[in-house]
Amino acid sequence: MNKNRVRLAIQKSGRLSYDSQNLLQSCGLKINLQKSSLIAFAENMPIDVMLVRDDDIPGLIMDGVVELGIIGSNVLEETCLTRSFIGAPVEYSILQYLDFGVCRLSLSIPLDMHYIGAVCLTNARIATSYPSLLKRYLDKKNIPFKPFVLNGSVEVAYNSGLADAICDLVSTGATLEANGLKEVETIYDSRACLMSREEKTMPIEKIRIIRKLLNRIQGVIKARESKYIMLHIEKNKLNKITNLLKGAEQPTIVELSGNKNKVALHIVSSETVFWETIEQLKSLGASSILVLPIEKMME
Repeated sequence: MNKNRVRLAIQKSGRLSYDSQNLLQSCGLKINLQKSSLIAFAENMPIDVMLVRDDDIPGLIMDGVVELGIIGSNVLEETCLTRSFIGAPVEYSILQYLDFGVCRLSLSIPLDMHYIGAVCLTNARIATSYPSLLKRYLDKKNIPFKPFVLNGSVEVAYNSGLADAICDLVSTGATLEANGLKEVETIYDSRACLMSREEKTMPIEKIRIIRKLLNRIQGVIKARESKYIMLHIEKNKLNKITNLLKGAEQPTIVELSGNKNKVALHIVSSETVFWETIEQLKSLGASSILVLPIEKMME
């Protein structure tokens, strides 16, 4: 392995794997990723992508094995708590929170259980894959409990009689309901993030590569969040239009040929443009309204 190449660890399989690969492709990296391979090499940037278990990624960063990792902040936080307890190093930097992997770590109880607060779980046996996060949360409330650690399929712990309640990641809640459970309390909000070793531990050449990749990632996220809007409007209504499109940059305004009272307005909006927004633009007198996605963007 070339020591001058940046090593980036992503999840080999699971919910973050596809989104991480898609992000790297959107950044222009040409990588032939295969499930059977543990490492792939970018053809057009000095970056090697390692496919590993998600809960191994923070440790690979903190132990200096790789320079970058894409990981859920819940896994990162759990690892930090665990490593701190055993005295292992926990140095790292979060370079960017990403626009995928959004979920929450929540306490869930049986559907027929009356819940008045976390005190209901006093001395309860709680199944979880995140014992350190759960302990930190319940310790702050001075609530003793009995952890039952499972690495996957935590929902089945209640039905099989292994636990009184569970603490697991929730996206929609459909899996909980199917297993006779209901979400009652969120203990941690999570999303994917790009983490790295601290700059002081890396040579300047690798720092330059990381900053270049980070700029591209930020550009991709910005483009996903933004829309390019074009429309025609009377000059005396320009302020009403720009006031409606909050989160937008200063517009480009071009006078229409043959009509001195009307202009073409081009604007980048960083807020979601709903059908209701377009209808409001129309009611203000706008015409020829186009809302276009942005493929790439860099400020």
